[in-house]
Amino acid sequence: MAKKSVTTVQSLEAIMWNCRNALRGTVGGNEKNRDAVMGLVFLKFAGDKFDKRRAEINAEYGDVPAFLEKKSFYAAKSVYYLNETSRWSFIVKNASADDIAVIIDTAMKDIEDSNPPLKGALPQNFYTTLGTRPEQMKALIDEVNKIDEKRFHDRDLIGRVYEYFLQVFAIDSGTSNEKGEFYTPASIVELIAEIIEPYSGIVYDPCCGSAGMFVSSIKFVERHNGDRLKVSVVGQERNPDTWRLAKMNLAIRGIAHNLGERPESTFAEDLHKEKKVDFIMANPPFNLKLNAQGVTQDKLNGDSRWDGYPTPPVSNANYAWILHMLSKLDVTNGIAGFLLANGALNADGVEGEIRKGLIENDKVEAIIVLPREMFYSTDISVTLWILNNNKKARSLNGRALRNRQDEVLFIDLRRWNENIYEKKYVQFSDEQIAAVKKIYTNWQTGEGYTNVPELCRSATKAEIVAQNYSLAPSKYIEFIDHDLEINYAAEMTRIQNEMREVLKAEKQSQAMLEAAFRGIEYGIN
Repeated sequence: MAKKSVTTVQSLEAIMWNCRNALRGTVGGNEKNRDAVMGLVFLKFAGDKFDKRRAEINAEYGDVPAFLEKKSFYAAKSVYYLNETSRWSFIVKNASADDIAVIIDTAMKDIEDSNPPLKGALPQNFYTTLGTRPEQMKALIDEVNKIDEKRFHDRDLIGRVYEYFLQVFAIDSGTSNEKGEFYTPASIVELIAEIIEPYSGIVYDPCCGSAGMFVSSIKFVERHNGDRLKVSVVGQERNPDTWRLAKMNLAIRGIAHNLGERPESTFAEDLHKEKKVDFIMANPPFNLKLNAQGVTQDKLNGDSRWDGYPTPPVSNANYAWILHMLSKLDVTNGIAGFLLANGALNADGVEGEIRKGLIENDKVEAIIVLPREMFYSTDISVTLWILNNNKKARSLNGRALRNRQDEVLFIDLRRWNENIYEKKYVQFSDEQIAAVKKIYTNWQTGEGYTNVPELCRSATKAEIVAQNYSLAPSKYIEFIDHDLEINYAAEMTRIQNEMREVLKAEKQSQAMLEAAFRGIEYGIN
């Protein structure tokens, strides 16, 4: 009897793992490994979108070159036009060629030259400098080629693949915050989006990393059946490699964006100086020393971004980030959700004076402390700040909000650390994100909200002033002394009974010893 052939269908995760490992140990460092894989993933998805759009044009207009090669027909659907030698099918066809690295580099250059929005986004002269053998490149191309919508019926296949690689490479990037800052864990980003609800308007991120905040804002709109075309994204990123990664991430998803014409530090030069925005989502580098980046105190002095507040110090950028973002917010209804190290909650000196001003001006709406070990680059606990320029009673997204002026909601999630991901990193579940949003929206509306010990509390401005303007939730949330839950009367009775038994046993043992010694004494005499 003939043996049945067995076909092993690889999971998407297995294929992505193979991609991740295809060049391990052969490329100069983890970052080059990441860029080599991500570049090919970009070509694959750009090629797939091109082929799909080309088929649509062919079905509508026939096999007419004047239509099939018309760039505007592709741009109208947020698809990049690709020359024949830049298409994924051409790269797969030539995957075994000795000059495959040259072919890939040429494709990258042609795509960028033909599509102005991609200027500076794609790696140039990169693959020919990796020093890999042609068979290694073919192995990687073969693995990337398996990631196909026809094979994996996933609504957000592009996003799933990109997020996987961003996540695993962030985990592998070591303990340096500088190396890990290009990726913010997805569950935290989703939590921010669910709280600030960027349904329509401009979303801004002054330190956008790999653009995860922007992607999540679009996902939020799609998840709630909104119109993604009503959202535009504006951002800035200092690191050139990360800036390119962000542009690739947004381009492959068809998200229109403005990240400035070049990578640049927000404090060295604000590339969107006059821009006002509706929403801000950000994860600034924790406790960044601006003077280490060449930004002097003289550079900050007199900057209009700090108008009405003391000038922040260059020794720690936490409050410079806060004031920069506040200066960008629409003065009527702007809302921001951003992350900072917990030290900012109690910082004194100039930072304390700035925090006092924020509270007196009623800009702080909520402070949410997150569990430890949620970030791949640090194990510290961090805080999600919500600033809101409109805490008055109004209607918003189908809810009637009450007047929350001179109130701040404090939430402590440090105990929500049971959901462990790869290498012991904590992430929020969908249910946990929904639970936090419910606390927040119930507090905003006044319907169904109640202070919960060890979880949340609404504090008044007067209470915060009494605590020297501290924003540490532990100053306001009630914490239960679990030692006080002991029934002392019953416990003392138990201890006394145990002591009686111990003393009784000791007396019996002492009596036995005395009898034994008497026996020995009599025997000697």
